[in-house]
Amino acid sequence: MNLHDASLVHAATALKLRVVSRDEIARDIVAFEFEAADYLPLPGFDAGAHIEIDCHGVARQYSLCGDPGDPMRYRIAVQCEANGRGGSRFMCERVQVGDTLDAVGPRNHFRMHPAQRAALLISGGIGITPMLAMAWTLHASGTRFSMHDFASAPERQAFVDEIAGAPWRTEVTRHTSRCNDFAPLIGGFEAGRHLYVCGPSAMIDAVLDTARALGWPDDHLHCERFAAPSQTARASPAQADQPFYVELASTGQRVHVAQGQSVCAALAEAGVRVPMSCEQGVCGSCITRVLDGVPDHRDWVLSADEQASGKVFTPCCSRAKTPLLVIDL
Repeated sequence: MNLHDASLVHAATALKLRVVSRDEIARDIVAFEFEAADYLPLPGFDAGAHIEIDCHGVARQYSLCGDPGDPMRYRIAVQCEANGRGGSRFMCERVQVGDTLDAVGPRNHFRMHPAQRAALLISGGIGITPMLAMAWTLHASGTRFSMHDFASAPERQAFVDEIAGAPWRTEVTRHTSRCNDFAPLIGGFEAGRHLYVCGPSAMIDAVLDTARALGWPDDHLHCERFAAPSQTARASPAQADQPFYVELASTGQRVHVAQGQSVCAALAEAGVRVPMSCEQGVCGSCITRVLDGVPDHRDWVLSADEQASGKVFTPCCSRAKTPLLVIDL
């Protein structure tokens, strides 16, 4: 459901970013604004893109939520997760104005459709971040759109002042209660109108299921997940965790991937490092080309067409349906 350009596997730029502002914009949500440490323009990005930040030794992805038309600043927002894996706590508790951070990006696995005539944006919680860049882009292009944002309480609504002052503010409806029926917001399918959703997995599933029931085709539905609903939800019982080999096309080296072991872990034991972060198949940082063999896809970032093509896979969580996968490493 995402428009991912498989030709851009691992394509990104190493960045040195200086923190120029830090603001608590909602309960447990901190917004950061960055400039390049050398004061030069930053790499351009399209709406839906993210950057990967080195959070004291762990890589974490954060959606760029600023105006893509501004090449001098990047903006992200981080929700502090007390029971998370440490990246959000590092950002929210330790990073201050003037600090310099290592980053990589931008990458984009949540692109807007280039031929859309209208758009519907639905977000929940911190899922609002990519939608802001989309709203700026849609407004600048004159594309008709509407946006619905959900938060569990008023104090958890992010970017209140920014949206109130935006030229597209009249297109946004903000909700501070759970939505039990998305059908009235989504409506029937309209050719050329695309739906984008980001937020908690349960909300994403509810939105997509409702849209499909209303006649929306999958190629008009796009989502970005921050966590996988189930690491094995797409694994068939017959193929679940069968051992196999991966072959590195550059050297011919074959590495055994044991039952219950990820491809990334097996490669790491063999001294081969693949960039990764989420380990759940949602961030896309580890996407790798497949040259031979059939992947057993267990990710939530590749589109159905990309999975069916078998040309790329996510070694952090996906496996193989064949005894051997030859990968472009």
